[in-house]
Amino acid sequence: MEPIEIGLWVTGGLLVMVVLGMRVAFAAGLAGLLGLVWIFWVRKDYAAEEFGWALSVAVQTAGQVPHSKVSSQALSLIPTFILIGYLAYYAGLTRALFEAAKRWIAWVPGGLAVSTVFATAGFAAVSGASVATAAVFARIAIPEMLKVGYDKRFAAGVVAAGGTLASLIPPSAILVIYAIIVEQDVGKLLLAGFLPGVFSAFVYGALIIGLALTIRGFGPPVSGFTWRERLVALPPALPIVAVVVIIIFFVYNPFGGDAWGTPTEGGAIGAFIVFCMALWRGMRWGELKDALIETAKLSIMIFSIIWGVLIYVRFLGFAQLPDAFSNWITSLDYPPLLILVCILLAYAVLGMFMDAIGMLLLTLPVVYPAVMALNGGEFVSAEQSAFGMNGTMCAIWFGILVVKMAEFCLITPPIGLNCFVVAGVRPDLSVQDVFRGVTPFFIADAVTISLLVAFPGIVLWLPSLA
Repeated sequence: MEPIEIGLWVTGGLLVMVVLGMRVAFAAGLAGLLGLVWIFWVRKDYAAEEFGWALSVAVQTAGQVPHSKVSSQALSLIPTFILIGYLAYYAGLTRALFEAAKRWIAWVPGGLAVSTVFATAGFAAVSGASVATAAVFARIAIPEMLKVGYDKRFAAGVVAAGGTLASLIPPSAILVIYAIIVEQDVGKLLLAGFLPGVFSAFVYGALIIGLALTIRGFGPPVSGFTWRERLVALPPALPIVAVVVIIIFFVYNPFGGDAWGTPTEGGAIGAFIVFCMALWRGMRWGELKDALIETAKLSIMIFSIIWGVLIYVRFLGFAQLPDAFSNWITSLDYPPLLILVCILLAYAVLGMFMDAIGMLLLTLPVVYPAVMALNGGEFVSAEQSAFGMNGTMCAIWFGILVVKMAEFCLITPPIGLNCFVVAGVRPDLSVQDVFRGVTPFFIADAVTISLLVAFPGIVLWLPSLA
């Protein structure tokens, strides 16, 4: 049997295990290990006549993966970004941010929901975890919206959709994972996510205002705040602004010259600043312990998925499946942009059955080389490429598109993780309620993705300056 055939059989088995409910980390690790054993056993050039020998070599090959890849310095960003978010929550910075957004924005139609979207966007700028963002604002924003008469399902949908913004707005854990998998610059990818993330927040806000203007009583504005009350609400939210500025300066110095340091150093300093602010605001030992435990839990979950998937990725290399898929994609007699759109639609379908991180980790080793080949190769110039950009910029643009698709998957049934988190925090809401409330935001995400595809400059302007 040829390696490609083994690759297809093992990949099919992996998908079956995931659909049956096995965790992506375990399913990918098991599939990768069994695939390596299979390949070493049947490939004649390895002279593997004994199964025990093939098993030994496969275990050694798989065992080298976790340490060699996860010891990468760039991955140390993930725990620090997650820690920033949990410390900000326990320091009360999230409530301060929501209060400031409410006093400044809530006067527009649907104002409290719009305030929630921009508050989640602000919190996303200090938290790299969408799930944490959704959980925090389910406690803070939903009660406020219910007080003024919002439908509870729509209020839950606003929080679930707003939480997805943490996937794009830096610091973003999922962008760091993408950069590691495709071996691209972490700093440029974090910069590239800023404008699309803010743009997504504005599209969400426009959708809410449009619904409030169209449907009577849909989202009553909240007015009555004086200018003094608005100004007083700003200082408590300034630490979040400070952390955002520091991280941006460590990634890219907008005043020219070299950046202040690496993104890893920026994340560590940001976590230290929020930690000091939390102590100053009276955070107790129990709250600090909870923040550290929650950070450890989420970080271990992400790292476990990475370990398992990287074993599967190593197997794919032996099976030659990425090369075969790239050759097939480039041989199709269709416009490259149409093929790219079909790939994005495939992500939308796949995201209905897999979590965002697992989906990207499993597909990128095969899909990314195909997209790069479609553009003309890794070292192609902008003039000769299919999408009008060089290889590096194509990698960044595609990264933002697939991460935006991962955002979309966080709210799509049947396993939209943010919807389950919101329902878990609010016992008065069922998962079905949250899925119904989030439905209008599918349209907003479709508009955003279409515009990012049509106008790559939204994604590429900031990283082109770095």
